[in-house]
Amino acid sequence: MDSIDKAILRLLQKDLTLSVNDIAEQVGLSSTPCWRRIQLLEKQGVIKHRVALLDAEKVDLGTTVFVQVKAGKHDDKWLTMFAAHASSLEEVVEFYRMSGEYDYMLKVLVKDLKAFDVFYKKLVSGAALSDVTSSFAMEQIKYTTVMPLR
Repeated sequence: MDSIDKAILRLLQKDLTLSVNDIAEQVGLSSTPCWRRIQLLEKQGVIKHRVALLDAEKVDLGTTVFVQVKAGKHDDKWLTMFAAHASSLEEVVEFYRMSGEYDYMLKVLVKDLKAFDVFYKKLVSGAALSDVTSSFAMEQIKYTTVMPLR
């Protein structure tokens, strides 16, 4: 990946609605080579998806909760089962296996505390967990999907 590819990616991360001609002009290419580069970046999996980013509050998901989980067991069967269970819950928008005191971190979007309680019961009913702790985000200071490409 060269500096032109990175410039294309920076532009696409900020505004996917830019035309190929606009992108090409900004990176110093004609439209056909620019389009080929974009297609290659998609084929290589660098561009994973083209999506619309929604405002969580405007779609009634104004409560963000970070849930930390300690595994009930540390064997492959349990780990696979828990990963499938937690991933299947639509409220989970991000899910990580972690180092440190807790084994997993989930970012959960829900309408309110009552909706989180419903989610929590679904989460804990699907797997034997050693410990679960939840932290409610009070304010979002920064949110971006733009990756720093230098």
